[in-house]
Amino acid sequence: MDSDDIDSSPVDFEDQAPIEIRRFEDKARIEEPDSNDRVPPTKRIVPKFIISDNQSEVFCVRFSPENNYIAAGCGDGSIKVYNTGTGRLAYQLSSGSSDMPTTCLRWRPQTSTSKTKNVLISVNADGMVQHWHITSGKCLHTINDPENQLYAIDYRGDGAFFATAGKDKVIRVYDEATKSLAATLTGGGSATPGHSNRVFSLKFNPADSNVIVTGGWDNTIQIWDIRMQHAVRSIYGPHICGDSVDIQNDVVLSGSWRPEEQLQLWDYRSGDLIETIKWRHGIGSSTEPCLLYAAQFSKGSADMIVAGGSGSNEAKIFDRSRGNRPFGTIAGMTRACYTVDFSADNKMVSVAGGDGTIRILEIQQLEGKKK
Repeated sequence: MDSDDIDSSPVDFEDQAPIEIRRFEDKARIEEPDSNDRVPPTKRIVPKFIISDNQSEVFCVRFSPENNYIAAGCGDGSIKVYNTGTGRLAYQLSSGSSDMPTTCLRWRPQTSTSKTKNVLISVNADGMVQHWHITSGKCLHTINDPENQLYAIDYRGDGAFFATAGKDKVIRVYDEATKSLAATLTGGGSATPGHSNRVFSLKFNPADSNVIVTGGWDNTIQIWDIRMQHAVRSIYGPHICGDSVDIQNDVVLSGSWRPEEQLQLWDYRSGDLIETIKWRHGIGSSTEPCLLYAAQFSKGSADMIVAGGSGSNEAKIFDRSRGNRPFGTIAGMTRACYTVDFSADNKMVSVAGGDGTIRILEIQQLEGKKK
């Protein structure tokens, strides 16, 4: 029997009292590219709705593999799952009784061999890793590391393994079927010493299931080989303070918490800088810097980038086919943007953060424009 197998009745919140769902009737606003740009946009973002029932910060949002739900990890420890069609609360997976934030979430990939579906995994700043079955609201399994604080988690592409990282700088890889520790990655070889400070972002390389990419406070991105059980090389420079490292097609994306050179692309194999993406475009752009907490490629194709942070309290979506120019900005948020996510089909994007509001936008192809 699968260790996740359960027999329970569903707990559905959608028929209960409605929450506050609005159409961007708040201080945040959508800004379009400068009309004088010589390269016209081929895409645009259109507000779908905002969800503003959270009483605390939102540290992580993640769309489900089928795009019908979005999960939010909150500063009070709660995890809420909303219907992306209606914006209503569908499931609540924890009571929010913990004083420590839920810092990161991932949905188990649909390719996983487990017969239990709709499984979500979370990490908490009190060192807990928890598997949740969303339709029953039950916690399936808990791994405790009370001496640690966990900030990052990711599944391997096939769902067979997951990895965590946090305060103690150690990367732990677990077997998804047994929930047992499969590998502990620390330090490095002759090329790199590994991390020397907290780790805030972790991603499996989709092109190589034995490789994990991480970033943290020590101004490095570390590349780990599970077979070697240590870091094998480093990228020096990025100052990572949130879920702001990604990798697609041998390109590493970094979003740094600093006022300049925040958003950068790196060659995965050589570690060389490919490009520093310009954050401000156009005469009307705000002069206040944006220090990034979150950055992500669009799923699969990596033809878009979304990133957001503090300072100017905004998020931007960039089109890589247009020289990494932004085609939309969510500006004027009252507090920092901590988290961003593209839906699996890249037709939606979400941003959330310190104001507790989850903003979901549709990405539309402009009529007559080629992708």
